[in-house]
Amino acid sequence: MKKTNPLIKISAFAAVIGAAIAFGNYLYKVSSKPHEHGGSNDFDPLITEGRNFIRNHPDKKDIYIESFDELKLHASYIPASEQTHNYCVLVHGIWDNHESNGIYARHYLEKGINCLLPDNRGFGESEGEYIGYGLDDSLDILEWIHRIIDKDPDARIILHGMSMGAATVLMCSGAKLPENIKGIVADSAYTTLREQFAASYRIVAGAYVPIPIALAISRIIIRLRSGFDIYDVSPIDAVKKSVTPILFIHGDNDTFIDPHMCSRLYEAAGCPKQYCMILGAGHIAGVVVDPDNYWAKVDSFCDKYL
Repeated sequence: MKKTNPLIKISAFAAVIGAAIAFGNYLYKVSSKPHEHGGSNDFDPLITEGRNFIRNHPDKKDIYIESFDELKLHASYIPASEQTHNYCVLVHGIWDNHESNGIYARHYLEKGINCLLPDNRGFGESEGEYIGYGLDDSLDILEWIHRIIDKDPDARIILHGMSMGAATVLMCSGAKLPENIKGIVADSAYTTLREQFAASYRIVAGAYVPIPIALAISRIIIRLRSGFDIYDVSPIDAVKKSVTPILFIHGDNDTFIDPHMCSRLYEAAGCPKQYCMILGAGHIAGVVVDPDNYWAKVDSFCDKYL
């Protein structure tokens, strides 16, 4: 029997390792390096209108904090027209910045609620080289919460997040929150980052590597370069520990995050909870597809708990 040349084995092994590294770097670039569309690709004119509302608001203030890992984080703060102890912290999704939440801020301000709109790490004016996917971001939101309470110990706070921002506020729900946090609104959250990565990878062009291998490579490269384990990003585990009331919202026509994830999150939550499925709405589109239903549910929730 002819023996295989050791050089051939070494070359083959090196080729496999090289391909794995190249593939890992590709996955990291498309999944974890922050970039924004900057409003050039808003899915609805009302989102752009809200973005301009934030940009041009005469009472907007820029504020900054330092994260646990010494990043300078930015948020825009807009006070209500009359003094109040009610606040909403609006947390944006991936590939965007705080201005995308202008449509929500406008409504809350009309309801007489102060609005804080943070830029997630790596987006807008906040420092950061990677996307936190709700894990490190939830720690950042806790810092913003304490910033509000330091300024107003009587603050009553609602957290309202969209997409990755929804996952972020749900990750917060599993922590020991101050009593100032009265409720959480999660619009289009995923159950776990592991599941969402797998679902997103299925639709990537040229996804020829089997999902388990792609997940394993992603897990390793993100752990090495971003410093966290994607398996630790589990909103569904966080809500099991929550005592804070949560309103779960999703569109039944969402093709980016499976609407069934919302049902599973709702079922898993161990806190007072409400559920709203917006018919005909795509990803985070409930607020423009059916604003009457959307805001009726949110306002009722806020009136009960805020």
